Amino acid sequence: MNKDTKVLEMKNIKKDFYGNKVINDISFSLSEGEVLGLVGENGAGKSTLMKILFCDEDIKNTGGYEGEIYISGDLKKFNSSKEAIESGLGMVHQEFSLIPGFNATENILLNREIVDNNFVSEIFGEKLNTLNRKKMTVKAKEAISMLSVNIDENMVVKNMPVGHMQFIEIARELSKDTLKILILDEPTAVLTEHEASILLKSIKELSNKGIAIIFISHRLKEVLEVCDRVVIIRDGNKVCDKKTEETSISEISKLMVGREVKNIENKEERDFSDKKNIMTIKNLYVDMPGEMVKGLNLEVKEGEILGIGGLAGQGKLGIPNGVMGLYQSKGEVYFYDEKIDLNNPMSALSKNISFVTEDRRGVGLLLDETLEWNITFQAMQVKNEYLKKYLNGIIKWRDDKKIKEATNQYINDLQIKCVDSKQKAKELSGGNQQKVCLAKAFIMNPKFLFVSEPTRGIDIGAKALVLEALKKINREKNVTIVMISSELLELKQICDRIAIVSEGKINKILKATEESDKFGLLMLGEDV
Repeated sequence: MNKDTKVLEMKNIKKDFYGNKVINDISFSLSEGEVLGLVGENGAGKSTLMKILFCDEDIKNTGGYEGEIYISGDLKKFNSSKEAIESGLGMVHQEFSLIPGFNATENILLNREIVDNNFVSEIFGEKLNTLNRKKMTVKAKEAISMLSVNIDENMVVKNMPVGHMQFIEIARELSKDTLKILILDEPTAVLTEHEASILLKSIKELSNKGIAIIFISHRLKEVLEVCDRVVIIRDGNKVCDKKTEETSISEISKLMVGREVKNIENKEERDFSDKKNIMTIKNLYVDMPGEMVKGLNLEVKEGEILGIGGLAGQGKLGIPNGVMGLYQSKGEVYFYDEKIDLNNPMSALSKNISFVTEDRRGVGLLLDETLEWNITFQAMQVKNEYLKKYLNGIIKWRDDKKIKEATNQYINDLQIKCVDSKQKAKELSGGNQQKVCLAKAFIMNPKFLFVSEPTRGIDIGAKALVLEALKKINREKNVTIVMISSELLELKQICDRIAIVSEGKINKILKATEESDKFGLLMLGEDV
């Protein structure tokens, strides 16, 4: 391995979409075995830059790009992502691309299966070759072992906790013999702190073997920990390129957003012990793949912000999905004294309970629809708002003027980066899509709000804005909030109490002001 050998150079890259410049003359290089941190706000241009590198269809269909790309010193002009992969590039995207019904081995070696000839295929063609499952299992096992994790290569993906799915995505790239450059887009966003530490250690080991890595992340502590160098992009421009040992979290934050970013500190200790229960959960079971909710009991006090934490797969995500009727559930859930019909989403929605899901692309958004439609559709459907009514309500038609006004208000309030309210949700960055999900919930004027992984995959500036927005709606509109998160620090920043889930049940609930070590022990199933 030679750290002076350039495996990637992107020179003077420029890109605009319909006259809107999103990449403005960016250049950077990557050496053999180097780990480069690529950071910036959501919408800064990171994803577009990687799409250019991989010859994504979106780039080809919008006029291509300006500039030059060199792989190991050779000028490349890829005509397809397949050519990019064959040149040694590999990428793990934020959104999973696994097949749920396939096992780990089948997903890792998808479209690269190891096959044997047989007498039938000799006659009728290679499509009838036989899978050599023994060799495939060995190959998949080798790739998984490079990540120092213990995952059964025969386990079906739909039965895995979300953290294991992320490792399988990475293992798929590592199983490619041609891999020279690995791009990881928010790889730790769905991982617990323990899983993230395993991955960061594995990244260092991979770089020592000569694999060059581009590490895209909003977790700046991890960037400084694992990367040799950091490139910062703001509004399509490169504003910094320096060694990580020469910078700090505060400097990176300021360069990313163009201003000082202040952490929200929850110094206010509020006591809700004498308040009535707004939600009571009794003996809840939820059949959600990768999650376990087994006889869970929980009481939520009116007006509080209750945090729910825990290790991946222990049940924290299953709670809101079960209560909201998205997965088969049994048990009893009461809103005040009124029973919620489980397995019926309209039952919870009709009681002024809203949910910001952790699966923004799969469940939270109508990706091919406009921001106007995404933000207001549920309010139209459930509460008959933003509709014009004729003939005493017999005929209803959407009120486009009010829809546009409401959408623009949330675009401004949540600082959603978009062209306008007519832009499609799928065209926004992940962080801005998350803000749309929040707007969709806020516009319902809920009394109770489940928010699941609200800051997953969004930048430091957007995180502060999202947490502040949740705190504001709680204080100003007395909305009771249950926030489910893998980020203990963020739970401690805005929650009054934090419940830790272990093996499908609430282990214990502590005040958010308690020491972090206590919460860590509870996550491991111990008592404090």
